[in-house]
Amino acid sequence: MSFGPSSSSTLYKDMLEGKVAIVTGGASGIGESTARLFARHGAKVIIADIQDEMGQEVCREIVGDGGVASYVHCDVSSEADVQAAVETNVRSHGRLDVMFNNAGTAGEYRSHLGFDRSDFEKVFAVNVIGVFLGIKHAGRAMASTGRGSIINTASTVSVMAMRGLSPYGSSKHAVVGLTRDAAVELGHYGVRVNCVSPHLLASSMSRGSFGLDTRAVEEVTEKISVLRAAALKAQDIAEAVLYLASDESRYVNGHNLVVDGGYTTTNPSLGAHLFASSS
Repeated sequence: MSFGPSSSSTLYKDMLEGKVAIVTGGASGIGESTARLFARHGAKVIIADIQDEMGQEVCREIVGDGGVASYVHCDVSSEADVQAAVETNVRSHGRLDVMFNNAGTAGEYRSHLGFDRSDFEKVFAVNVIGVFLGIKHAGRAMASTGRGSIINTASTVSVMAMRGLSPYGSSKHAVVGLTRDAAVELGHYGVRVNCVSPHLLASSMSRGSFGLDTRAVEEVTEKISVLRAAALKAQDIAEAVLYLASDESRYVNGHNLVVDGGYTTTNPSLGAHLFASSS
């Protein structure tokens, strides 16, 4: 389903002027924020998701702000769906400039000893196979033009361990590995591949994994944050992705951009205990 610009426009165009971008998982959360930001910066955005009504509504709102957006149903664990999303876009727009492989799932929070093989397979099908397929088909389209930027969503658990989310943590380590391997190979075609690693964010995925409401997740993140007076929002991640998608990062390749306010550079819980003991 395609949408065109409306007569009244609040759109400003800048970093992605004239570019074409696919955002998987673009109907909500980080993907939605990124799709909206891409459009405000002049990109023609294709939202690929399994949440059809939500995805189409986001497109309508983007168009209402003067942007160009279209929606395609896409289960990223299905190669046929991913291939169709890329090929349909190329037929419609003539090229693909940006691929944001963002769709993901966290699974349930439980002890490592309580996970079954099927738990790993479900998470890896989306988080790893989905990213692989996105890189493969977008990479083919971009390689033929000698340019393009692919961004994958990893997580802070790609650079640290977290109890209770073994399938998710393992999958995000794999995303970083896929990113680096693809960056080396596709770099020879002029295609850059990077990933972004968000910290814990109040989203439908985190709420579902931990059984907490939005405010409870926000309170946890505020409590453990090492960056004062700054609460992580989906928009913050979108801004990081925008940088990696744009020509501003034209020589950034194979990088894992961690957006965590410095959390993974230290052990905030240890510091908190030490300060509490000394006071």
